[in-house]
Amino acid sequence: MLTSKQKSYLRSEAHHLQPIFQIGKSGLTEPIIKQIEEALEARELIKISVLQNCEQDKDEVAELLRAEGDFEVVQVIGKTIVLYKESSEKKKIVLP
Repeated sequence: MLTSKQKSYLRSEAHHLQPIFQIGKSGLTEPIIKQIEEALEARELIKISVLQNCEQDKDEVAELLRAEGDFEVVQVIGKTIVLYKESSEKKKIVLP
């Protein structure tokens, strides 16, 4: 669980990032979750965009991501979700 200070730091780090995944009409599927986990292992901090044609609400997607994966939802803003997971091999981000 992240503290509010850590979440604030991660939000500032994620500000300049572009979303690398888009959740569309098919919603959140198992292959997408696996790809997200692999991307988080490589990058530690990513953004995901929820498209308008997605049948699930952005908050539902964030809740499913929280439940399915072992990573933290840092922020849900607009149609964008920011995710963080500490890398086991390539640790880049040092939390305060």
